Amino acid sequence: MSGAAINAALQRLGFDTKTEITGHGFRAMARTILHERLRFPAEVIEHQLAHRVPDSLGGAYNRTRFIDDRVAMMQAWADYLDRLKAGAEVVPIRQRDFLREGS
Repeated sequence: MSGAAINAALQRLGFDTKTEITGHGFRAMARTILHERLRFPAEVIEHQLAHRVPDSLGGAYNRTRFIDDRVAMMQAWADYLDRLKAGAEVVPIRQRDFLREGS
C-alpha cells in the first residue's frame, strides 16, 4: 500500500494531509512511542517499519528479522491503542518540558 493511499483515506475521513497528519506522520509517531514509551529496541522497531537497520558488519551479513520480538511489540502497540481508545489518561506535553534550565 502506498503512502498516497493512506493519505487519501485520511482525506476521506476529513483530515487535511497538508496541515494535520499524514501517513508518514503515523509511522513517526509509532516509532517514537514504541521506543520511548513502550521501551522496544530500536532495531526491532526499524525492522517492523521496513527500514534499513544500521549494523557494524554491514547489511550483507545481517539476516536478523526479530519475528518473535516484532509479534510481541505489535501486540503491545495494539494494547496501547486500545487503552487510548478506552480513555487512558493523556499526559499533556508543554514546550517548557523540553527546554533546559537557563535556556
